[in-house]
Amino acid sequence: MGWYRNNDDEIRISAIIRDAIIGVVVLVLLLMLLLPIYNVWQAEKSGEAALRKAEQDRHILVLEAEAKRDSAKALAEAEIERAKGVAEANKIIADGLHGHDEYLRYLWIDKVAGNTQREIIYVPTEANIPILESTRLRAPTGTEK
Repeated sequence: MGWYRNNDDEIRISAIIRDAIIGVVVLVLLLMLLLPIYNVWQAEKSGEAALRKAEQDRHILVLEAEAKRDSAKALAEAEIERAKGVAEANKIIADGLHGHDEYLRYLWIDKVAGNTQREIIYVPTEANIPILESTRLRAPTGTEK
């Protein structure tokens, strides 16, 4: 003999409906009780996750700043070493040429000798007035004689 059957083996609809209503009411009461607790727990966990993400982001920013600082220090040291080398080379050349005027003349000759492009170079004369020949490289137009 089953729970929902009477002596005649007929289903008692009223008992099924009653038990279904009781089940729904119990389910609603459980949800009303447990959902606020779950919401608080979920908010707490999402807050912890946001805090950990913020800490991770801050840590990444600190590491990037440290890398930039180290890079700047290394670049500065390299520039100092390069400047020391240039200063030493300039001193050796200036000592070999017996003065700054000769050294400047050497640099000027070196620049002119290394000039492979078609550039106009103004050469100062005795009175330090350049001879202007800027039209020398201009393409002929056919009207000039």
